[in-house]
Amino acid sequence: SYFHDVGKLVKPEYFTENMNFERNPHDDLAPTMSALIIIAHVKEGVDLALKHKLNQRVIDIIQEHHGTSLVYYFYQRALQQQEDARAGGKIMNMREEDIPEVGEESFRYSGPKPQTKESAIVSLADIVESASRSLEKPTLQKIEQLVDELVEERIADRQLDECDLTLGELKIIAERFRFTLMTMLHSRIAYPKQETRTLGPREEGLHPDVMAMTRKPATAPPVSAA
Repeated sequence: SYFHDVGKLVKPEYFTENMNFERNPHDDLAPTMSALIIIAHVKEGVDLALKHKLNQRVIDIIQEHHGTSLVYYFYQRALQQQEDARAGGKIMNMREEDIPEVGEESFRYSGPKPQTKESAIVSLADIVESASRSLEKPTLQKIEQLVDELVEERIADRQLDECDLTLGELKIIAERFRFTLMTMLHSRIAYPKQETRTLGPREEGLHPDVMAMTRKPATAPPVSAA
């Protein structure tokens, strides 16, 4: 797990955890180029691992920890630009077929999907930890909801189809993630207090981590317990 994101060392300034937010380098790039840079950190990580002769199991986890998941933020940004171009094209009497189609495959990691339990656990831990940094005023309920949603999204996107994790094991993993996040965010957690007012304070929402968050597909395939 210490090495899974080692490929980010090649272009560290393009990843959220290294930005100072005074200037976002992705603002100057097309969504396809941004996605290409983000996706490339997996291959660059594998190259570094091979160069420094890391264990093959570590290399496999580096290669598999994003599976074939979607770089959702930049995919949605590309779709919005396509929609804006079509709207502008109508004004200029352009043909719709002259506007390039946005292909989802250009915004997905090349895989493979996690092949082992260890690889799947690192994959889940990576996205859970990343997303937890975007929680504003974390509460126990928000942490539980975040973990459950992210695990469900990975299942729905079929990212766990090729490892041998059972639903029972996934339940245990989610419980440990919740416990760990509660420990990590302990000083920030807003514990519930007894309220004398009818209405409690308004809860702030989640802001998606630009690089890490995914979204649940419209329908999830059935999953049977093993």
